[in-house]
Amino acid sequence: MSRIADHPVDPLFTNRWSPRSFTGEPVPDTVLRTAFEAARWAPSGMNAQPWRFLVTRPDDAWWGTYLGLLMPRNRLWAAKASALILILSARELERRGERVPNSSHSFDAGAAWANFAHQALLLGWHTHGIGGFDREAARARLNISQDFSIEAIIALGRKGELEGLDPEFHGSEAPNGRRPLDETVFAGTLDSPAFAEERDAA
Repeated sequence: MSRIADHPVDPLFTNRWSPRSFTGEPVPDTVLRTAFEAARWAPSGMNAQPWRFLVTRPDDAWWGTYLGLLMPRNRLWAAKASALILILSARELERRGERVPNSSHSFDAGAAWANFAHQALLLGWHTHGIGGFDREAARARLNISQDFSIEAIIALGRKGELEGLDPEFHGSEAPNGRRPLDETVFAGTLDSPAFAEERDAA
């Protein structure tokens, strides 16, 4: 489908989508460093920067471990990615010399992930966020302490052709749409869309 925004936005935001078909070609360090640099500049509460990224690529010793964490259906397509990236977030931050809970750690890690995804796209690489994996196994096998929340795994790669993708996914391998603003943005409470009058006047 062709994505058309209802209001003027940079094409970067409509061009980013989450394919499952990847070429498997190696991703250069320069691409990863630039995408992680973009993530580094995401906003965060108290500038705590709670995000952490664990990276594996097909030619390193951790690749099989990361693939083994995925649900079998996700493993079918993610095996052809060029990198798998596990996103963590620190649950506490330092405030006035003591460690206190950080209520926005997941929210802030999401901002860093969005920066990463958009910068990767600008470099010609696609990403696909994966929630279907075994978090308890990830914590045990990767020695992740309870200080960190395990957020998501990201598959990164060059977009491949449909023929290289398991037929099970062919029907969904296309950009999807988004709900309109009047179902997302509200005035004060969830009872009234924020832009209803403007929409009706148009």
